[in-house]
Amino acid sequence: MQYQEVAGGICAPKGFAAAGVHCGIRANHNEKYDLALIKAEVRCAAAGVYTTNKVCGAPIKVDRAHLKDGYAQAILVNSGNANTCAANGVALAEECCALVGEALNIPAEDVLPASTGVIGQPMVVDPFARGIPAAAAKLTATAQGSTDAATAIMTTDTHKKEYAIQFELGGKTCTVGAIGKGSGMIAPNMATMLAFYTTDAAVSPALLEKALKTVVPGTYNQMSVDLDTSTNDTLIIMASGLAGNPEICEENADYDAFVAALTAIAEHMCAEHAGDGEGATHLITCEVTHAPDLKTARAVSRSVVCSNLFKAAVFGRDANWGRILCAIGYTPGDFSIDKVCVWLSSAAGEVYVCENAAYHPYSEDEAAKVLAEHDILVKVDMGTGDASAKAWGCDLTYDYVKINGDYRT
Repeated sequence: MQYQEVAGGICAPKGFAAAGVHCGIRANHNEKYDLALIKAEVRCAAAGVYTTNKVCGAPIKVDRAHLKDGYAQAILVNSGNANTCAANGVALAEECCALVGEALNIPAEDVLPASTGVIGQPMVVDPFARGIPAAAAKLTATAQGSTDAATAIMTTDTHKKEYAIQFELGGKTCTVGAIGKGSGMIAPNMATMLAFYTTDAAVSPALLEKALKTVVPGTYNQMSVDLDTSTNDTLIIMASGLAGNPEICEENADYDAFVAALTAIAEHMCAEHAGDGEGATHLITCEVTHAPDLKTARAVSRSVVCSNLFKAAVFGRDANWGRILCAIGYTPGDFSIDKVCVWLSSAAGEVYVCENAAYHPYSEDEAAKVLAEHDILVKVDMGTGDASAKAWGCDLTYDYVKINGDYRT
């Protein structure tokens, strides 16, 4: 599928405006934006995918209730406090939706809240009461609006994450934009932390949800930083339909093209998240080919990027390929490892380290040069079928422990 990267993030699609403001949720950060608002010109088809953690943030419970009809018009996101395990969490989230509804003159039920930050902390409405009107007044359908919103949702992220692409549907130019946050507490089990997509494509609520749930297993569920599944993982998409394409109401060629576009933007965002893992110095992508089936391909690629021993080896620029084979070997499933071959690759070159599950001669010096690059690709050919999959992770560094040793301070 052909698509083109464009500027503007979540404000690139027609009909969307965004803003980010400081409202004081983080008492020790007097200037950092900590509240984001996204608004659509029209009521949108909308869908969400959330954490599988049994302990989930109160906003997720509200989102699920508000999305029962498949429509929404605004998203409110705060950072600094996860609104999880707070006695008044659901009531506060609902009150915030009412404040947004009042500020934007839309029903409170068309507002979708989300939160990220410290778990289990008290939370009051006062910062929201200040910040929501300010964010509403600042809304802009420009690249700056997307950037401000992307900045406002950051926690331990070292940089904002936003992306947008254009593609053709039914003879019309359509756009999908995204912002996201998440550098830690990310496991391959709906691992977005937080991500928000906007599109001007016309898609029915049922097909929008189906498309999202088709894309997530091969992208966000294949991403890992530290094997901790967040309580607040949320991925929401809103579709304004303002591009003017014939509405996608069935699984046809346009639906397939839309899914391909969502996959492309999701893969980009996954690499952004994993590459910015807490303390990370490397992005690790594992690409599995010729697996016996899709389930095995995905499981094997996840095992490799989740291996703490291999993650540590990458940090040390040590081509310890035995740790890759070890991770493949303990992956659940009934498959053979006899034909497994492994390459380590980066912009500096490629080394063939394992052939048929055994050592393949290579230069340690060349391997060290390959592993000195930020983006590392592990290619695993299982030699037993036609299935393929990718997973994204990062190295394990001293700084990861430092960051999480004093996260609350």
